[in-house]
Amino acid sequence: MNTELMEALTILEKEKNISRESMLEAIEGSLLSACKNHFGTSDNIKVVMDKETCDYAVIAEKQVVEEVLDPALEITLEDAEKIDSNLQVGDVAQVRVESKSFGRIATQNAKNLILQKIREEERKVVFDQYFEKEKDIVTGIVQRYVGKNISINLGRADAMLTESEQVRGEHFKPTDRIKLYIVEVRNTPKGPKILVSRTHPELVKRLFEAEVAEVRDGTVEIKSIAREAGSRTKMAVWSNDENVDAVGACVGLNGARVNAVVGELKGEKIDIINWSDNPALLIENALSPAKVISVMADPDEKMASVIVPDYQLSLAIGKEGQNARLAARLTGYKIDIKSETQAIESGELPEDYMEQMGAMDEEGYVGEYDEAYDPYEGYPNAPEFYEVEE
Repeated sequence: MNTELMEALTILEKEKNISRESMLEAIEGSLLSACKNHFGTSDNIKVVMDKETCDYAVIAEKQVVEEVLDPALEITLEDAEKIDSNLQVGDVAQVRVESKSFGRIATQNAKNLILQKIREEERKVVFDQYFEKEKDIVTGIVQRYVGKNISINLGRADAMLTESEQVRGEHFKPTDRIKLYIVEVRNTPKGPKILVSRTHPELVKRLFEAEVAEVRDGTVEIKSIAREAGSRTKMAVWSNDENVDAVGACVGLNGARVNAVVGELKGEKIDIINWSDNPALLIENALSPAKVISVMADPDEKMASVIVPDYQLSLAIGKEGQNARLAARLTGYKIDIKSETQAIESGELPEDYMEQMGAMDEEGYVGEYDEAYDPYEGYPNAPEFYEVEE
């Protein structure tokens, strides 16, 4: 039993997760290479290895001849009889080759082959480990800034958080632990190249999966996410169990769950809304916290017309158009938002709409009006509330 080799292979298997079989194959290849360097050929050489005991033998198959012309391929009858007395001229003798007889160059080449195999296997193990985590989140430790990029230690490999994948306004110090989304893992000659992100919308989804048991087990589904990293995220959720409130499950008791995610995202605002298969209702939810009067959605053209109260127009559009922009990304519809006044001027609402509905202040509609009054009755361009155009 080759105890030294067994111990070395056991250490490699434990510390670097390199399989014993692959290393034994590397040793076999290095011995064949050494024979080729030493004898000039390895065509007649075979390596016999016992994977259990790690014992090995290098055997040269040589033809028994009366006169040797090529010592690498032939052996005299006299020498062959020392190995096996039954051998005769024309037979093939199994000659054991002592690896100690290899020259310095052959030995060095064999060593280099084994070291190269160890490096290759180590890179392969690391690549496989992180390839399994592709499209998932990992925790990394900030090492240093490299220009405007950040070097992140992920454990067995390093990743570079590029400037384009950083959230504007976020600053980290060395040794800070941060959550990252693995966008892609590439296999390169120098080892795995891991592309990570702090801006990807899927980062928010994975954080909720980690924080919310109902999302993790599939009871609550995250149907769509729209994100402007560092500022605001809108997320549409749906419950597969009528007894489970999708939004409530994600928010948690006293907002504990959503606050944990917000804390990981350094204070980024998160709007959680209910998903609906009705595009009009989904668009209304997506524009929250703004109130909506009517929505007309065209699923073929992926366009929607929305009417909101005058005092809610700026809230529906949002600062620099952010609320409307995120709602459009979340729903996949191009959304045209108009106030009541604009809708009346464009003919989408009847001219006496405001008069019949009553005056409006910042708290909503006030004043006397007939509840039975239908402002659209007999009006040719009346929109159908929450009804999708066919």
